[in-house]
Formats: sequence, C-alpha cells, structure tokens
Amino acid sequence: MNPIQHMVVIGTGLIGGSLCLALKKAGLVERVTGVGRSRANLELAKELAIVDDWTHDIAEAVHGADMVLLAVPMTAYASVFKAMAPHLSAMAVITDAGSTKQSAMAAAQSFLPDSSRFVAGHPIAGTEQSGAGAAFAELFEERLCILTPDADTRADALQRVQEMWEAAGSRVMRMGSAEHDDFLAAVSHLPHLAAFALVNAVRKQGNEEHEPFEFAAGGFRDFTRIASSSPQMWRDIALCNRDAVIRQVDALQDELSSLKDALQSDDGEQLLEHFTSAKQARDAWLETYGKSLI
Repeated sequence: MNPIQHMVVIGTGLIGGSLCLALKKAGLVERVTGVGRSRANLELAKELAIVDDWTHDIAEAVHGADMVLLAVPMTAYASVFKAMAPHLSAMAVITDAGSTKQSAMAAAQSFLPDSSRFVAGHPIAGTEQSGAGAAFAELFEERLCILTPDADTRADALQRVQEMWEAAGSRVMRMGSAEHDDFLAAVSHLPHLAAFALVNAVRKQGNEEHEPFEFAAGGFRDFTRIASSSPQMWRDIALCNRDAVIRQVDALQDELSSLKDALQSDDGEQLLEHFTSAKQARDAWLETYGKSLI
C-alpha cells in the first residue's frame, strides 16, 4: 500500500484513534489531522501521538487530504458531509466506520459532490470504552471489517480503503449494505438493546431493604458489559437501522414468549430444548470463530 499522505479523522475516539495508531505503527500514514468538538480529547489525542495536529474546523481539516475517515455518531453524518463537501480534493477518498451502512451511503449520496469516492465501511471491533485514551493500535488485528460498495463506488477508492484496513490488521469482506444492516441488527444492535433493557428491568426491582445489584455476580457482569457503552451512540445506531432492529426485537420477543409459555405450562422438556439448541449454536460459533475474538 502506498502511504496516505494526509489523513483526516473526524472523531478521534476508540475507533478513529486506534486506526491512526495502527497505520502509524505500520508506517503507512505521513500526517494525521484530528477533528472533534472536545478540546481536551483532541489534546489528549495529540499527546498520545494519535494525531499530529487537530482542529475543530472540518473545512480547514479536509483541505488537501487524500483520506478522510468519519468516526462520528450516525446522526452526525449529514452535517459532517455538508461541512466538508465544498473543500474536498477531487482525489480525496472518504470512508467511515459506522454501524449502519444504508443510512451512511444515503447521506453521502445526498451531500457529497462525488459520492463515488465514498466507501462505506464497518470494522467489527471495539470495547465499551470511548475517547482517545481508549485507543490502541492492535484493536483491529484479525478482526473483520465489512465494506459495502455499490455499483457507483470507484474501484480505486474501494481498493485504497480495503488496503488501509488490511494494513491495520483487519480481515476485509465486501457485501451489500442492506445485508450488512440486517446481520448487524441481529448480532450487534439487538444485544446492546437487550443489555440496556435487562439492566433497566433489574434496576426497577429494588425495595427499601435491598437493591438487586447487591446480588449480581459474574454472569450479570458478563451479560451486561455492553450496557456501559455510549447511550448516545447506541440511540443513533438504533434509529438509523430502525426497521432491521425492530425485526430483531420482534424475534427476541418471540423467543421470550416461548420461554414464558413453557414456564407457565411447567414444560421442562420445552425449556431444555430451548436451552440446548442455544448452547449448541453458541458452542459451534465459538469453535468456528472464537479465536478471532480473543
């Protein structure tokens, strides 16, 4: 891969910051400019050598850049694209790291002067931590990154973005944006909603003598870890992938209703069947894909 001469990262948090560190570690980026709203976070990003310089001004940042990454909340895409559009180099490649791809591509088509240079991407990696201080260069190693080009996406831009993520250690896959959004609604967006819902359900069950969290242990901690994720970010993701998320919520409610019916009818065999099939599916998933999760 030819080095990126000037990369602009709009949103220097966990994902954007980690990509900068990975590319710097690989020697494949010459200059990185960070853009964001928080001066403290941007100064920390420079202190940690994530970025070489920073600004609050998107227009100033993207002038002359050859690679621009959006790592911002999904609902911010329209305003970010509008701010950068008049100032982009004709050769600039624009990409993103958002969790919903149809909404990202629609925003690019609406607000960029040449959306063929936008390559929608989603690295399947992260932690519940946020901000520049959470970034680390190894975040993407052996993790999947999905790119969702369409018929208008320039081949050279697509190849450039794929090479960038591969240089960061990712395994890159290409697929359609609608297919991506359906799959991620099931395996990412729904689990976050379920974790938030479970914590709230438990939170409301305290009494004057005890609160329920007093009795929670490792199982509750492990299941609800992602409920410590950014509420604002997950609000935006859920809304931007609303239809697919609703379908998955319905699917989960169907499963819970089946369990409730089995309990009400004292049907131990039905419960055992549900639990066994879930265990087998999870064990098979870990056997096939678990090494990439370590």
